Amino acid sequence: MDLRKLKTLIDLVSESNVSELEITEAEGKVRIVKGGPAMVHAVHQPMAMPAAVAAPALAPAGAAPAPAAAPEAPKGHAVKSPMVGTFYRASSPGAKSFVEVGSVVKEGDTICIIEAMKILNEIEADKAGTITQILCENGQAVEYGQPLFVIE
Repeated sequence: MDLRKLKTLIDLVSESNVSELEITEAEGKVRIVKGGPAMVHAVHQPMAMPAAVAAPALAPAGAAPAPAAAPEAPKGHAVKSPMVGTFYRASSPGAKSFVEVGSVVKEGDTICIIEAMKILNEIEADKAGTITQILCENGQAVEYGQPLFVIE
């Protein structure tokens, strides 16, 4: 794929509400993912892989696969993202965060903002308690249902 075509595709994704685009052509595969307000990644993956890479190595018959390290589930009540967007801990870049670890919140208190489609959505605590963990970084893209905070 030539660079002009790739640049056009990147511009289309960055100017639209599309968050991900994948195109497969004879010479390769291109995947463009919009990660934030002005963050676009393009990955070029060739279609044909060398045989040594394409075929996974066989494990000896007696060897058990190593168990994958599962992330620990947070203890307490997890406040989850109600939408896909960008997580912000404060109302503006220089402002004080809505909550910190150790903050006591009541049900209905604003605890963060998620920006989605240029709209700032205040996220409220759905349970009263103490914030014990903040699971996202300021400015991080979050998915629907992703845990944001832990309240005990």
